[in-house]
Amino acid sequence: MMSVLALRLLKMLAGLPYPVLRRLGNALGMLLYWLAAPRRRIARTNLRLCFPLLSESERRRLSKAHFRYFARSFFDRFVLWYQPEERIRDLVQLRGVEHLEAVAGRPLILLAPHFIGLDAGGTRISIDRKVISMFANQKNRVFNEAMRVGRGRFNGAVLLSRQEGLRTAIRMMRDGVPFYFLPDMDLGPRDSVFVPFFGVPAATVTSVARLAQLTQAAVVPCVTEMTDHGYVTRIYPAWTDYPGDDLVAATTRMNQFIEERALEMPAQYLWTHKRFKTRPPGGQHYYGLAPETTLMATGETAE
Repeated sequence: MMSVLALRLLKMLAGLPYPVLRRLGNALGMLLYWLAAPRRRIARTNLRLCFPLLSESERRRLSKAHFRYFARSFFDRFVLWYQPEERIRDLVQLRGVEHLEAVAGRPLILLAPHFIGLDAGGTRISIDRKVISMFANQKNRVFNEAMRVGRGRFNGAVLLSRQEGLRTAIRMMRDGVPFYFLPDMDLGPRDSVFVPFFGVPAATVTSVARLAQLTQAAVVPCVTEMTDHGYVTRIYPAWTDYPGDDLVAATTRMNQFIEERALEMPAQYLWTHKRFKTRPPGGQHYYGLAPETTLMATGETAE
């Protein structure tokens, strides 16, 4: 019952003017920064690993800014789920659509790394064309269903849980439906290789490269930045000569692209995720818990 009431309240708040939502998000973000100590420690650890040349005070400022962006994106999510299409078109500016037209007729992977604006970009694209995407099931059933319905509200967008696997996505890609794909989280050793992320070995799934090989899909990066007035979704040119024959090199290339975008907006990458939780044999564990199952060796997929 509490979840239903909270969802109704958030749906009501979504109708507020955007400057008001921005202020609410900033206030909630600072509250979360002080209350959510485990997530704060994860963010600070990631920033220390990825930006070792910054001072401690600079990393602290980045961490606080990240929590503000994160909380703002939480409120914005309900705008995306419940507000009219016209408001979303105004909220999220779409740039680089010509790069989608350039690969029309081919299977398509929209490479969407975990930046704060991820949901906004996916929803904005789905207004113009049917898409497929994947999501992780949430523990709260009410919010899980709201997320599934909200993300799929335009053009019959298809939301697949990770437990369903990629078979349906592959079939729909071959039928011409773009796959809005989020491949840059540490999902454990299965189907992963260790490749650098800001110089730190990071277990990274090879799914983008393997899907591109299997379906002959074009890989078109898609990154969304939060601004003071909403979001800007930038679609980049399709990668050429990708993936090639080397899955490790292809996955390294993906991480390098994400690094470049993170350097452009360092407070907006999802630093509260344990990006380095799976470690190579003998590697240091960074988050103060028992290590995850490791891969067999750097650069090798786990059996």
